[in-house]
Amino acid sequence: MDILLTGGAGFIGSNIALALQDSHTVTIIDNLSSGGSENLKGFQGGILDLDISEPLNLSQKFDAIIHEASITDTTFKPDEEMIRQNVEGFKNVLALAKKNKARLVYASSAGVYGNGPAPMKESQQLQPLNAYARSKAMIDHIAAEHSKNILIVGLRYFNVFGPREQGKGSSASMIYQLRKQILTGKAPRLFKFGEQVRDHIYVKDVAAATIKALEAKGSGVFNVGTGKGSSFNEVLAAVQETLGTNKQVEYFDNPITGVYQVNTLADTTLIARGLSWKPAYSLKEGIKDYFQWLESEGIP
Repeated sequence: MDILLTGGAGFIGSNIALALQDSHTVTIIDNLSSGGSENLKGFQGGILDLDISEPLNLSQKFDAIIHEASITDTTFKPDEEMIRQNVEGFKNVLALAKKNKARLVYASSAGVYGNGPAPMKESQQLQPLNAYARSKAMIDHIAAEHSKNILIVGLRYFNVFGPREQGKGSSASMIYQLRKQILTGKAPRLFKFGEQVRDHIYVKDVAAATIKALEAKGSGVFNVGTGKGSSFNEVLAAVQETLGTNKQVEYFDNPITGVYQVNTLADTTLIARGLSWKPAYSLKEGIKDYFQWLESEGIP
């Protein structure tokens, strides 16, 4: 299968690219505005430096498109420009998929649920709290409008962590941040009082779910999570257990309460039934595998 992957040098995109390359022909579009070429060490496919917020006039034909390119930094300003780039980028990719008669798999986000009831179901009302989440909710709506004419699968990723996220800086997962704080001799820091819950999913599972979506029999949107929530305190305990440390936690006030998801938890019924997919890694297994990778790469 000839696959076009947008955002393939980014965190999730690069993991998908490396997982796909042995069984498919993969071409990447990435303007490297947030992803890094170091994420694609060992990648054998082609890389195109293009801006997807502009129309895509590519002569090469593709059987499928995986759309991962997006502004994901929730601190990006102005909000209107983030929404414009994300939504227009999706429209351009959608147009290319229609032209190629290719199936389209795209990254949505659990952020679309806001502080709605958990476990979060694909059918519940969307309550996005920030511009990034609003852009994803708009994209989900556009995808639904076109899903009768082309096979489109949206994947609402929950809280992803794992290899190749270090380039995200302050936007990297709390698991990455906690490890870094502890290894540099600092106290691990959590919002008061560490009782917030997240559905943390390992990036290898996310890549596997995304690739599985290429086999979908019909259009739809699916949660990609573990279906298990862990409090921030439990996550810190798992990080310290893996590192063999016992640092005292420092709790501090959350400065972004108005746009902050307190809890996330995926209802995974639909993806288990519709795509026959379930995660392979528990939280602790994912953290152990991740930390081994970071150590092998010499990343502090």
